[in-house]
Amino acid sequence: MSVKSFLSLPFANYVVLKNKKWKYNAVNTQKRIFETLVKSAKNTQFGKDHGFEKITSYSEFKKKVPVRNYEDLSKYIEKIKSGKKNVLWPNTPIYFCKTSGTTSGVKYIPISKESMTNHITAARDSILNYISKTKNTSIVKGKMIFLQGSPKLSKTGDILTGRLSGIVAHHVPNYLTKNRLPSFETNCIDDWENKVDLIVDETLSENMTLISGIPPWVQMYFEKIKEKTGKQIKDVFPNFNLFIYGGVNYRPYKGVFEKLIGRKVSGIELYPASEGFIAYQDSQEREGMLLCVNHGIYYEFIPSDEFFNENRTRISLEDVKIGVNYVLILNTNAGLWGYNIGDTIKFVNINPYRIVVTGRIKHFTSAFGEHVISEEIEKSLENTIEKYPCRINEFHVAPKVNTENELPYHEWFVEFENEAENMNDFSNKLDSNLQGLNSYYNDLITGNILQPLKITKLKKNAFREYMNSIGKLGGQNKVPRLANDRKIADELSNYKINE
Repeated sequence: MSVKSFLSLPFANYVVLKNKKWKYNAVNTQKRIFETLVKSAKNTQFGKDHGFEKITSYSEFKKKVPVRNYEDLSKYIEKIKSGKKNVLWPNTPIYFCKTSGTTSGVKYIPISKESMTNHITAARDSILNYISKTKNTSIVKGKMIFLQGSPKLSKTGDILTGRLSGIVAHHVPNYLTKNRLPSFETNCIDDWENKVDLIVDETLSENMTLISGIPPWVQMYFEKIKEKTGKQIKDVFPNFNLFIYGGVNYRPYKGVFEKLIGRKVSGIELYPASEGFIAYQDSQEREGMLLCVNHGIYYEFIPSDEFFNENRTRISLEDVKIGVNYVLILNTNAGLWGYNIGDTIKFVNINPYRIVVTGRIKHFTSAFGEHVISEEIEKSLENTIEKYPCRINEFHVAPKVNTENELPYHEWFVEFENEAENMNDFSNKLDSNLQGLNSYYNDLITGNILQPLKITKLKKNAFREYMNSIGKLGGQNKVPRLANDRKIADELSNYKINE
């Protein structure tokens, strides 16, 4: 046993024991975080503009600080970009995290010295928690790979700027650097296809024990290995036993991954965002991810079905309920205040507080008043696959409003790895499952306002080619699985299989 492996378990046990202080005292921890954030930022421009000096309670904070999206906060961001200090948070951010979604423009999310520490601590603790709970120290013996964006950074004014995964690459603890792959030079390659090819070359002869990344891009890595060797991953990397992932729901990928790997592998789900590290999976037996309540973020929650109402409910952690879909609002030690991150979550456990990500508040289908959300389409698909086994690489759902001589419908663009034996039965069951999860959708179908969904099958690698066509192949980029318009759907139609 190596020294590193020998020491990892007691260190992991120590960290898990220490974290119990906030894990089981979340509400009081959040109150302390709230007080610290407001006090720290009272002399910033934002703090002065919003009367932080006089805020002594959460109820006062809500009156003075409205819920904002990035566009509402951009005037402050522009001041920071121009060189102003003490705008949103004391001093100046050490980084700008540059983000761009498939449906939105470029955003510059500030990362402070304090918030960077929380990013690294949470990521580290997710692995140490796994080691402590499973006693599996073998992952620190071999090589680890993090499929991520380029660590090359540019500058916005005087502030270093890059993608989150690229920024984090500069803060990997020293004790992991010798185990980490790929090489810095390979990691800096912008062309994702070329980059993955070189990563395959660099890792094929290594003892890989931990692999991490967004599922569709790890899938691409595994497929290239299989194409080059003709072997399953278990035969190429026999000691690979931990997959760390985030960014999208892993369940639709599970069947494809198990076939590529050739056996089941333990996993840790993470919820890192440019705005802060929000949650990580702390149990291999229990559903959900542990909300990081001690990591520089004060959380607020708005029931998603009230979000667009004028008098919506806005609550703190102590008032949340299990099973309710909430829009997640952040206040951070990088200077984001009342910030709508755009994600929806629900609690599956309280004490400790565990969450699952249910979708995006902007990613829904309600062209006919049905308000179908991501969680519902993913769950309906998962339930259908259980009865009609098949493997799906990726999918996207959009409304088909303009139809000739037929009722409108939901169109599912699906890239199958292997189809179900009876696709008509599969489609009918999928629609039935969705009706069971969404009563509004059921009413529209039974009322002959909509016809049942239709599946448009896409060619192999369709989603990958689509992302490449818009310059977003690889890294943290992903295709939304649900939309209320046909911007993405119309592009995906170019990749359909003509039958």
